[in-house]
Amino acid sequence: MHYAYGEFDGEEFPTPDSLFAYDQIMDFILAYGEKALDAMEKMDPADAEILEKLMKDGMLDKVAGKYRLTPRAINAMQRRALMEIFALMPRGTREGHPTTHSGAAAERLEGTKRYQFGDPISELDLNTTLRNAVARQTRTDGKVSLPIHLSEQDLELHQMEGSTNVALCILIDQSGSMMRYGRFLSAKKVAMALTALVRQRFPQDTVDIVGFYSTATRIREEQLPLVMPKQVSTHEYMINVKCPLAEAGRTHQHFTNLQLGLQMGRKILGARQAEQKLMFVITDGQPTAHVDGETLYLQYPPSQATAMATLREALLCMRAGIRIASFALIEDYFGMEWVEFVDQMTRLAKGVAFYCASGDLASCVMESYLSGKKKKTYIA
Repeated sequence: MHYAYGEFDGEEFPTPDSLFAYDQIMDFILAYGEKALDAMEKMDPADAEILEKLMKDGMLDKVAGKYRLTPRAINAMQRRALMEIFALMPRGTREGHPTTHSGAAAERLEGTKRYQFGDPISELDLNTTLRNAVARQTRTDGKVSLPIHLSEQDLELHQMEGSTNVALCILIDQSGSMMRYGRFLSAKKVAMALTALVRQRFPQDTVDIVGFYSTATRIREEQLPLVMPKQVSTHEYMINVKCPLAEAGRTHQHFTNLQLGLQMGRKILGARQAEQKLMFVITDGQPTAHVDGETLYLQYPPSQATAMATLREALLCMRAGIRIASFALIEDYFGMEWVEFVDQMTRLAKGVAFYCASGDLASCVMESYLSGKKKKTYIA
């Protein structure tokens, strides 16, 4: 047996509870949701000190004998998710939603423009304005007529790129396959990071979250850390089930009903007052469920009826002024027919599609949100 010795630095030796840090516990809860909280109730008594410390610091609470996340813990999770994503993003993609109209958080671009009635005088380019006035009052002999008088035609303004307010609805696939490759965990972190970003940097924006599976439901901010994909309840190769929509909770929950997700997102955004309305769809497969009237259809392999019902709803979103961005997770589905479906929906709704692995999802979503309209033109 060999030994190695070093100089004692004066710091205390780590104990088991100090090795199991807050961040690890929060990641554990994010990865397993309610099951993680249930497991914490059965932890070894030797680890009870960890839970007591979390409760003392206001991260956990116990209600009716069950552990629950506190608002402080949820905020901490959101901030950490945001910092993780920003740490991986390249510079130049963190600023705002560019638009050709000046507004809050506006930035100056290269070049100037002539003043037009209604333009903000605060953006006056004094050097260019004076140069215009001097050129106008310069005589043919090269001398300048004094004193110099400014005219409206001399005024030049800095080019501005402002930030427009955005109403965003994130649609997260909760079908059974989203448990694979860490897809759902990545989607949750993205949604939490965007919520934190809006609160800190863009208070004029709004973020709503919808989960879609065999049906769809709105997810509140405080629910998101504990939400999980639906458990797969059948492994039959071919499934064709229909039931009344009111009884959907009694049948399989792990299918993909993007039609209802889009419909719910459209209604939410329809009630929002914003210059831009965006819908981010995070999914890993073609829709396998749709609603016709008051009947729910679950069909696998995916049917043409489900595809058409979903495309009709995407078209209604486009006509309502909602821009759809689809984020297709393709770790093991690249080249399959569902990718063609995403392309078809993107063309029909005049949206945009990204194909990425779950590890790249965060940067794709965040850059799409921050970049907005990328072209830089003169202020109209």
